[in-house]
Amino acid sequence: VQLQASGGGLVQAGDSLRLSCAASGLTFNNYGMNWFRQAPGKEREFVAAINRRDDSTYYADPVKGRFTISRDDTKNTVHLQMNSLKPEDTAVYYCSARLWTYSVYEGAQQYWGKGTLVTVSS
Repeated sequence: VQLQASGGGLVQAGDSLRLSCAASGLTFNNYGMNWFRQAPGKEREFVAAINRRDDSTYYADPVKGRFTISRDDTKNTVHLQMNSLKPEDTAVYYCSARLWTYSVYEGAQQYWGKGTLVTVSS
């Protein structure tokens, strides 16, 4: 199984970025997909998740109203649209997969991608 995250970069506060995570080696529509992030010197934290089948979503409070998670089961891809970025959003962003449903818990994930760095300057 491979999860390949992409789309990170250096942006200014208020800008937007769209992250993508391409999955291979798994039956994608059996998995809830999740995004986590890890800021410098901090623990990894949950960001957003999308369920399989009904595409229900869940967001961490700091990103509600600014980030949108979506999935394309025809392309085995999950996206994270990030708007109104803030310096505190600076982190390495990881996508993860959990069988049957999403989870906000790091330990509940089955598979992880390698991450993509997002840097937001003030």
